[in-house]
Amino acid sequence: MFYSKCSFTMFCSSQVLFSYYSQQFLVFPGLFGATQNKGFGFGTSFGTGTGTGLGTGLGTGLGFGGFGTQQQQTTLGSGLFSQPTQTPAQSNQLINTASALSAPTLLGDERDAILAKWNQLQAFWGTGKGYFNNNIAPVEFTQENPFCRFKAVGYSLMPNNKDEDGLVVLVFNRKETDIRSQQQQLVESLHKILGGNQTLTVNIEGVKTMPDDQTEVIIYVVERSPNGTSRRVPATTLYAHFEQANIKSSLQQLGVSLSMARTELSPAQVKQLLQNPPAGVDPIIWEQAKVDNPDPDKLIPVPMVGFKELLRRLKVQDQMTKQHQTRLDIISEDISELQKNQTTTMAKIAQYKRKLMALSHRTLQVLIKQEIQRKSGYAIQADEEQLRVQLDTIQCELNAPTQFKGRLNELMSQIRMQNHFGAVRAEERYYIDADLLREIKQHLKQQQEGLSHLISIIKDDLEDIKLIEHGLNESIPIRGGVFS
Repeated sequence: MFYSKCSFTMFCSSQVLFSYYSQQFLVFPGLFGATQNKGFGFGTSFGTGTGTGLGTGLGTGLGFGGFGTQQQQTTLGSGLFSQPTQTPAQSNQLINTASALSAPTLLGDERDAILAKWNQLQAFWGTGKGYFNNNIAPVEFTQENPFCRFKAVGYSLMPNNKDEDGLVVLVFNRKETDIRSQQQQLVESLHKILGGNQTLTVNIEGVKTMPDDQTEVIIYVVERSPNGTSRRVPATTLYAHFEQANIKSSLQQLGVSLSMARTELSPAQVKQLLQNPPAGVDPIIWEQAKVDNPDPDKLIPVPMVGFKELLRRLKVQDQMTKQHQTRLDIISEDISELQKNQTTTMAKIAQYKRKLMALSHRTLQVLIKQEIQRKSGYAIQADEEQLRVQLDTIQCELNAPTQFKGRLNELMSQIRMQNHFGAVRAEERYYIDADLLREIKQHLKQQQEGLSHLISIIKDDLEDIKLIEHGLNESIPIRGGVFS
């Protein structure tokens, strides 16, 4: 994972470096005073130049030191974290470079000034040969020379794994699909490379796609002791074993192009890295990169020299962006699925609430009938009379024109209007839940039964009234004959 913030973006914003060397490229104290660090080991990741002194003490049968033995300490190469002493060859190289850029004596006339400018242009570009003397070989200009302008400083994430975790990275020149489909065969092949020892077990921690059809595989090896305990082989020990010539050739036959131990840097190592600018990087730019570090606890500045390194980091950044987008898509799908489940659950909760209400009504009806049977033959008690008065009061409030009855009538008129519009627009259809429809039918059935009972009572009363009228009509003439 890379944090692709540069101290100066590509070439247009690198004016500090350009202007500095445009004015100072002929000043010899600035050239010879900059200590060169040719062993700066930042390429694909961290730790590629460490642990080279660990491959001699592995013991027979690749026992990795066994249990109860003192573990060999990691020895870091002097080319990574220490400033090498300047050799006479390096001093001559600096002198020859200065002569090629400032005062070549190849032709002995005014053309030497043109040659000096041409050498300066090649040094700025970072390629070509600088001729300056007939008796001395020309200077080879590379992108690591301090005058090359195509440089930038980015930031890389420092690993946070300990040596005891035993994580070693193997970069394969194969696609991720091929690695995953043949993962078991890969584990068996690595086990054979480690000597086929039955006490060792190869495990794959993770597989990650890299640019240019490469795949990063993180492995660790577990060693079991005769007493049943187990431990992970330290990362530096395993990496040192992989760096042996015969083991490295076997890994190359499997398609491994790079191996490295994924271990964290100690504070002393980080401090020494930051104090010493890499080869060819201006100390001013390096100091500015340390100041601009967005997260000094997790990120460390690394140089980017040339277009290839810039392109490599760009590809890695694109790859990480794709992986992040893939993960975001998976999270989005999970959220959509959870939202669907939530909607279904809410609908079921509403349905269960209606069922609970229906069951409550049925339970209440059963209690009412049971209470009626229990109180059958008893006189109305005081609390029952009080409850009846309260119910009558509520009924009167419901039947009041300005209260709920008026609102119910208004709602009924709105429902009729909606039904009218629904009849006009036949394409609009409304669906009612089955339980709610059943409740409405039950309520209408009860209303119908109540109306039928009321009609039967009215009919009986009408018959009684007719009978009374008939009796009265018959009794009137009898009374008239008596009084006459």
